Amino acid sequence: MVLPSIAIPKTEQIYAAAGHVIRILVILLISWIVTSLIQKYFPQLRARIVRQMTHHRGGADIELEKRAATLSGIFRTTLAVLIWLIAIVMALKEAGFDIGPILAGAGVIGLAVGFGAQNLVQDVISGVFLLLENQVRVNDVAVLNGTGGLVEAINLRTTVLRGEDGTVHVFRNGAVTTLSNMTHGYSYYVFNLGVAYKEDTDHVIEVLKGIADQLRTEEPFNAMIREPLEVMGVDKFADSAVIVKARIKTGPIQQWTVGREMNRRIKKKFDELGIEIPFPQTGISFNEVSKPFQLQMQGPEREQLKALIREVQQEPAAMSGANGRS
Repeated sequence: MVLPSIAIPKTEQIYAAAGHVIRILVILLISWIVTSLIQKYFPQLRARIVRQMTHHRGGADIELEKRAATLSGIFRTTLAVLIWLIAIVMALKEAGFDIGPILAGAGVIGLAVGFGAQNLVQDVISGVFLLLENQVRVNDVAVLNGTGGLVEAINLRTTVLRGEDGTVHVFRNGAVTTLSNMTHGYSYYVFNLGVAYKEDTDHVIEVLKGIADQLRTEEPFNAMIREPLEVMGVDKFADSAVIVKARIKTGPIQQWTVGREMNRRIKKKFDELGIEIPFPQTGISFNEVSKPFQLQMQGPEREQLKALIREVQQEPAAMSGANGRS
């Protein structure tokens, strides 16, 4: 009986195969170590960034912490996926597989997805930078592309505003071209107050400052107002009024509450002191009517005049009858 011959690999082949296996294990080990370090140190890095940003803004911000957690989770997952994809491709190459078709197929799929979902990719990238740069937060009042409202949600793909009348406006992050945040850090309420030309503007300014100082001492406005009233002076001369411009600094989204209360007190104080706030008026003057005179006519001229008067009196009735028939 003849036993089949078994090919014993040469020493060089054994060393080469062992070298490939060792390199594959090293690649996988390095990938595991890197991803473990990312999982371990990313939360610490996130906490440090949040502390710096809250210290810069002053006070804790739960929304900022949520945003940082969202971004860190996205970056952590993305990095881990990329590392393991690269490790798998390198391991396949070490195992002797031809990775050319794999890379070509991945490139074709990526190109197709890029063309088909380019708006989605643009929205997600814009959303990441919107969150990362802290341009706007939930509960801010912002104007996006000319539309204003309260920010209700900031997602990776969309930003949601709630208008004053309750309308919900949804914007794709990639389509936002202009963004104005009206409540970032602090706010101002601006007064453009018109007074009559006969009024002493210095006296008006002193009255305004007194109203603002009194308001700062009362609850709950003392917690809303951050600085005394800043009077910029006489801003311009309008058609019927002198415009005095001023502004008052408040906490975020508190400017309208303070401004409305200031307007109420300004109206009452001005009425009390007799300071006139002009408003558009229309004046009508009547000239003296000439004395009536008597017109005397006789004969055919008198009859012609009577006929003309009757014709004029009958014309409206005839027109109304014609309109009714039509």
